[in-house]
Amino acid sequence: MKYTKLPSTDIKVSKICLGSMTWGNQNTEAEGHAQMDYALDRGVNFIDTAELYPVPATAETQGRTSRFIGTWLKKNNTRDKVVIASKIAGPGDYTAHIRTSGFGADSIKEALDLELTRLQTDYIDLYQLHWPERQTNTFGVRDFKPSPNDPWVDNFNEVLHTLKSFVDAGKIRAIGLSNEKAWGAMRCAEEIRKDNLVPISTTQNAYSMLNRVFEGDLAEVSLREDIGLLAYSPLAFGVLSGKYIEGTAADNARLKLFPRFARYSSEQSTEATKQYLQLAKELGISLTTLSLAFVNQRPFVTSNIIGATNLEQLKENIESIDTELSQETLDRIEAIHAVIPNPAP
Repeated sequence: MKYTKLPSTDIKVSKICLGSMTWGNQNTEAEGHAQMDYALDRGVNFIDTAELYPVPATAETQGRTSRFIGTWLKKNNTRDKVVIASKIAGPGDYTAHIRTSGFGADSIKEALDLELTRLQTDYIDLYQLHWPERQTNTFGVRDFKPSPNDPWVDNFNEVLHTLKSFVDAGKIRAIGLSNEKAWGAMRCAEEIRKDNLVPISTTQNAYSMLNRVFEGDLAEVSLREDIGLLAYSPLAFGVLSGKYIEGTAADNARLKLFPRFARYSSEQSTEATKQYLQLAKELGISLTTLSLAFVNQRPFVTSNIIGATNLEQLKENIESIDTELSQETLDRIEAIHAVIPNPAP
């Protein structure tokens, strides 16, 4: 395994992070525990969850993923061996069953305390804002379109002061963003410098060979402001494994169970995936390995969040860290990207 540190901290994390959002829906508690056992044994010390999980989000399952992690931590006495990241859900219809009060001080306190209870721990290593409170283009929306009905009032300073209070109290070690845009990241940086607050360590955004919009402006923010990318969906909901094109997807594959998740299933995405699959075959590696190794090597990536529904997938995902793509291969990826850029924003 390869390791790095969460920016602005001394927290050592594996370059491969174990994602957990299928645990409690597609995966049982025992299967989640088995994945954590396997990953830890192979050097993965970084686990990501959220109060929202599992996905799709429902009132009945909300928080179940973190409870699974909590029972594993208690059973194995492994808290000091792993770095735990979690997130407070942003506002919206999708999370109205959790709360409707956004990132106010009371909301953050409630969310944090409940998550600590679920995880059976007294601190979270990285606590993230799952998505912005304001109306902006996230979750596959390609372009920003201003809304005259956005009720949000700029509260970055208040939110950052609240998070600092929990860092000072020892309940959080580092803070991060998720699904954020360049403007939001820079507003945070502005307030942090002004009031000497806790730096933003990371932003967790979608990033893959089908979705490289992070490079448009956030990559520069990442490198110049030292905000690392935690790349999620590096396999584009499994599309970049090639299993849907080749017809080998299992019945419990995400897009078979939840076909409404069509973010990576456009005609352009399918064509790009076919070309990346052909490249992988010519290189003698799987498309999964090609896709993950590409993300692993990006200079702004702190950790690559992989997810699996079985141990065979997990093994292949973790082993991608041992594949180093040549400059020639990277150039061939760029050639495909130049013709079909970001088909899945």
